[in-house]
Amino acid sequence: METPAEPQAVEPASAPEPASPELTLSAVPVGTPLAWPIADSDGTLLFAGGTILATTDERKFLFENFHPQRGDLLDTITPQQQTEAEAESTEKLTIKDMHLTIGALIGLRAQLGSGAPMHPSRIIGFAPNHALFITPPLQEGRMLPLGLGENVEIVAIASQAVFRFVCTVEAICRAPFDYVVLSKPGVIRRLRERKSIRVRTHLAVRFGIGETGDTYEGVGLAKGISALGMSLTASWTLGAVGERLRVSFRLKSADIDTQIETSAVIRNVQKGNSPGEPSTHGLEFDQLDAAQQTAMKAFVFDRQDDVLYWSNGLK
Repeated sequence: METPAEPQAVEPASAPEPASPELTLSAVPVGTPLAWPIADSDGTLLFAGGTILATTDERKFLFENFHPQRGDLLDTITPQQQTEAEAESTEKLTIKDMHLTIGALIGLRAQLGSGAPMHPSRIIGFAPNHALFITPPLQEGRMLPLGLGENVEIVAIASQAVFRFVCTVEAICRAPFDYVVLSKPGVIRRLRERKSIRVRTHLAVRFGIGETGDTYEGVGLAKGISALGMSLTASWTLGAVGERLRVSFRLKSADIDTQIETSAVIRNVQKGNSPGEPSTHGLEFDQLDAAQQTAMKAFVFDRQDDVLYWSNGLK
C-alpha cells in the first residue's frame, strides 16, 4: 500500500470573479501570473496582467498601502486628496530677501484659506514700489478668474527656500499681452530652506530593476516627491546606492493628468529594521523631458500645503 505524499503548502488560487472590483488578500496569488491587472481605487495601474508577485511580503505591502481593485472591472475614479499644514517662520522679510528672478515660478490661490489648489504662474517683472508683474494663472486652460482688489495667496519657489505671502490684485491687463499686476507683498513667511522642495504624496509607483527593460517587477509607494526625485518605499530593497531603476507613475491634480516613465538613480537606502519590513529609497530622476519636467513642477505647486522637510536625501 502506497504511503500518501506529504501535503505541500501552496498559495490559494484566485477566488471566483467578484461582483465588485475590490480585491481581498486571498484573491491575489503569489508566485503565479496575475489573470487581470490590479489598480488602485483611483484607477492608477499597480500591476499589469501577467505580473508575478514574488513574495507574500510584497502582497502584504500592496494591501497595507493601497486599495487594490480588479483593473478590468474598475470603471470609476475616486481621486484622493491630502492636506497637511506646513511649518513656517515669522521672521520679517522683504521682497529682496526672497531673491526672486524674472521667470521664477510661483503658485497662486485666489480663495484665501480655502484649501484650493495652487495655480502655476511666472514672474515677468518688478516695479520700483515692489509690485509684481505675473503671467495669468490658468485653470483648466483658461485664465483664473480674478477680481480687482482681491487678495490672493502666493507661494514663490526661490533657489534655496519657499516663501508664502499675500498680495492684492491691482490690475488685469490685456495689452500688449495678458498679464496681472500684484501689489507689494504683505507679510512674507519663509518655509524651511532646502535644496529641493518636496511635497507629501501617496503615489503608486511601478518599478523595474535596471535602466533598461520593457516590464515592471513591482509596485512601491512614493510618500514624497519633488521636481527632481522621490522617496520610494517598497517591500524589499531594490538596489544599492548608485544603481538605477525604471519608474512609472501618474501625476494627477486639478490641471494636469500625466503619465511619467523615466529612470532614476538610487541616492540613499534605508532598510527596514527587521526582515519583512519595507525599505525606503531616495531616487533622483535622470531622464525627464521638457514636458515631464513641466508636469512635475506643476504637481509640486498644486500641493504647496504639503511641503515636506527632510534633513537629507535627494538634492
